[in-house]
Amino acid sequence: MSTATQSPSAPLTLTPGAIQELKKLREQQELSEAFGLRVGVEGGGCAGMNYVLGFDQKKEGDSEYDIAGIRVFMNKAHGLYLAGMEIDFKSGLDARGFVFNNPNAESTCGCGSSFSA
Repeated sequence: MSTATQSPSAPLTLTPGAIQELKKLREQQELSEAFGLRVGVEGGGCAGMNYVLGFDQKKEGDSEYDIAGIRVFMNKAHGLYLAGMEIDFKSGLDARGFVFNNPNAESTCGCGSSFSA
């Protein structure tokens, strides 16, 4: 069981490893307070849908959440695909990067960056 941090209304969680890496990336990119973490989905990938994860500004139709001091933006329509998802960051010899643990995914590709629901 992970020790993920979640605001009361956030539909997803970020593990401590993900939070640490995101804060480090934000600092390295010297982003203003207007930028937050965009989490979403888009069509494509070998399994049908790709995850979207990156810093962006809030757009019309976005929900905003605060998870451990990180502003998180998500298009309201993407909540169906992302509810209950955990985002982790792995830094090991066999893999390095963000990992999406999505209970809504019926199948995923081998690399873990796309899924079908």
